[in-house]
Amino acid sequence: MTTDTVGGRARERKWERAPAAPAEPPAETPPPRPKFILYLEGAEYADSLRRLTLWTHHVLLPVYGREVTSSTPWCGRWWEHPEAVAQLHGLWLAWGELTGADAEMTGPASWHRDFLMPVMESLRSPQGPFAGCKPGGHRRKEVPPVDAMDPFGPPPPPPGPGDRV
Repeated sequence: MTTDTVGGRARERKWERAPAAPAEPPAETPPPRPKFILYLEGAEYADSLRRLTLWTHHVLLPVYGREVTSSTPWCGRWWEHPEAVAQLHGLWLAWGELTGADAEMTGPASWHRDFLMPVMESLRSPQGPFAGCKPGGHRRKEVPPVDAMDPFGPPPPPPGPGDRV
């Protein structure tokens, strides 16, 4: 800024250029969104399964793990049932979104109604992934048979002259 004198009175004159705006702090990069566990492999899968296990054993089961009966089974080795892992992981992801510090006030109620109850009913159904498991006794679920792994893929090559038919 400079000062000019006009008619005996001092007048301030601003420079043509406006002062520089204060530098804004760099924008924080949000943490990466978790991937659904069925898309993970190796160490990434193991880490996600460990975190899911801690949540399941320290939050879900102590609060929502009702008594085990023949009509409401639970497997003490639930992590060996891929369907249970997938459903519990989805439940855990919804928990994080709907009950965190930045969640809406109705988030926990929505989580109970829309996620917890349907998942627990599905998992603990007598026809669910724990069917056949008893307290202290894990039974691996039989996978339904499949006639062809890729029935719509390209046909196999025709047999060669030395191939047996």
